[in-house]
Amino acid sequence: MTILGIDHVQLAMPAGAEDIARAFYGGVLGMAEEPKPADLAVRGGCWFTGGSAHIHLGVEADFRPARKAHPALLVGDLEALSARLADHGFDITPGTPLAGYKRGDIFDPFGNRIELMQRV
Repeated sequence: MTILGIDHVQLAMPAGAEDIARAFYGGVLGMAEEPKPADLAVRGGCWFTGGSAHIHLGVEADFRPARKAHPALLVGDLEALSARLADHGFDITPGTPLAGYKRGDIFDPFGNRIELMQRV
């Protein structure tokens, strides 16, 4: 048996904040929303995809953002995305240097950390 890859990453969000998630993940990051299966949709939350990245946001009753644990998303143009994020009021913190990448960290509207990485 071998691990083939990661199907998705799940982040937590507060109840009733789906429109905020859609505005950020869909509107700002440009990810497409995937419909949740009916038996899971009743729980709230929403799913997004961009390229091969899949992020599921699930409602957590005692919500606390993930400040250390995080997904790292590969992006094509970190500078352009940084400008887009700034236009929408989101700050990017430059990441620690890593050979072969430009990196930066952002926080979604719920306080979850997301690392952005561009191969160079």
